[in-house]
Amino acid sequence: MPEVDYTRKWYVMGAIAMGIFLATIDGSIVNLALPTLVTDLNTSFTAVQWVVLVYLLTLTTLLLSVGRVADILGKKRIYTLGFVVFIIGSMLCGIAPTVWWLIGFRVIQAVGAAMILALGPALLIDAFPPSERGKALGFAGMAVSIGFVSGPVLGGLIIQYFSWHWIFYVNVPIGLIGTYVAARVLPNPPAPGGQRFDYVGSGLLFVGLLTLLLALSFTQQLGFTDARVLGLLVVAGVSLSMFVGVQLRIEQPLINLRLFQNPDLSINVANGFITFMLIGAIFLLIPFYLENMLGFSPREVGLIQAIVPITLGIMAPIAGGLSDRYGTRGISIIGLAVLLLGYVLMSDFDANTTVPIFLLSLAPIGIGMGIFQSPNNSSIMAAAPAHQRGVISSLLAITRTMGQTVGIAVMGALWASRVIFYEGQSLAGGATTASINAQLLALHDTFLVAVGLITFALLLSIGGWLHHRRTTSSASAAV
Repeated sequence: MPEVDYTRKWYVMGAIAMGIFLATIDGSIVNLALPTLVTDLNTSFTAVQWVVLVYLLTLTTLLLSVGRVADILGKKRIYTLGFVVFIIGSMLCGIAPTVWWLIGFRVIQAVGAAMILALGPALLIDAFPPSERGKALGFAGMAVSIGFVSGPVLGGLIIQYFSWHWIFYVNVPIGLIGTYVAARVLPNPPAPGGQRFDYVGSGLLFVGLLTLLLALSFTQQLGFTDARVLGLLVVAGVSLSMFVGVQLRIEQPLINLRLFQNPDLSINVANGFITFMLIGAIFLLIPFYLENMLGFSPREVGLIQAIVPITLGIMAPIAGGLSDRYGTRGISIIGLAVLLLGYVLMSDFDANTTVPIFLLSLAPIGIGMGIFQSPNNSSIMAAAPAHQRGVISSLLAITRTMGQTVGIAVMGALWASRVIFYEGQSLAGGATTASINAQLLALHDTFLVAVGLITFALLLSIGGWLHHRRTTSSASAAV
């Protein structure tokens, strides 16, 4: 086996961080621009929300297939091509004459984003020695945080002084630099020969994820009992069940599901999903709490919420470095414990909560995610065979996007149902028109559920850690 050259690792980090930043900042800028798009494109909120939704749907449904293609053809080729596709999609979005053209061009942009986001962790794992992989993934987490924080600020300036078209044009120079850097510095090891792509499994996964995401998206307007939502859930269940059957039966599956017999991989993927599910719920519910119940302006809400990505970005590289030195399990458990503290504090929010108390309660969410995410991702990637790092890397991105989507749908529906319960009647104008007291009581119940889910994740991690210690002790005794 040829010796790996690690001398260019920080150049690789620059190329990966640029791609992550580009894909992350684009999402937050577009969200901020939705009210402007409604006016300038003479459309409705119902139509314009598909500008965001179609991007998420395309991204999530393609991630795993992109990872597998990269394992077959080479990660550098696919990652660099992702920049090119993203640039083309951004230019087309900028010139879109109607909202429907914009929605179509967002699909192209999401294809490029999938090629970038699916492969970032795998390329970092290839470029950094095993003793520094946690730190590398921590700096990648910092790039995500910088993108989230920069998006609203940059987007607000662009919309105020230019026009919405420039929120897409601004991607072009960043993308061109990223393409050049990626082509120059990324390692390009030869892909293993004799690999075949699983078209049947990829198609079943695409249909299953698409219908599941559509069902979750429609749930907010139609409810879980609507016939259309139930029909989509049935199609999703059948498709994903068939996908599992195909993956277990064929010789070269899209993803080797037997890898999940490794408890480290399965527990860490599950916990990653849970944490991102709750983060999605926070960024859905907290604006309603701050605006509707405490009376803050949207600009003030954006500044207050920035405490989460800022603290996450600070802690992620620190936790990654510590996990390289002391191991991933203990650091991940500490992160989940800090998250638990944050959700316990948030469950006590009321109409008299002050900004300092709010920030002190929300800060543990960012700190906990920063401590948890880097070692958790490092542990997942360490469990991946070299020839499947691309597809496992894309799995990390899926847990993030799927977790946030499920969190927004499920926790949002839970909050709305509890509002109706406390109000004692159905509300024609929706849950946000209920009394402040009913909204606050429902928020309390929702965050108690979050406390329960994080407690479950923490117990899973502790159980996995104890199992590892018993297994290691038994092996040592046998030797």
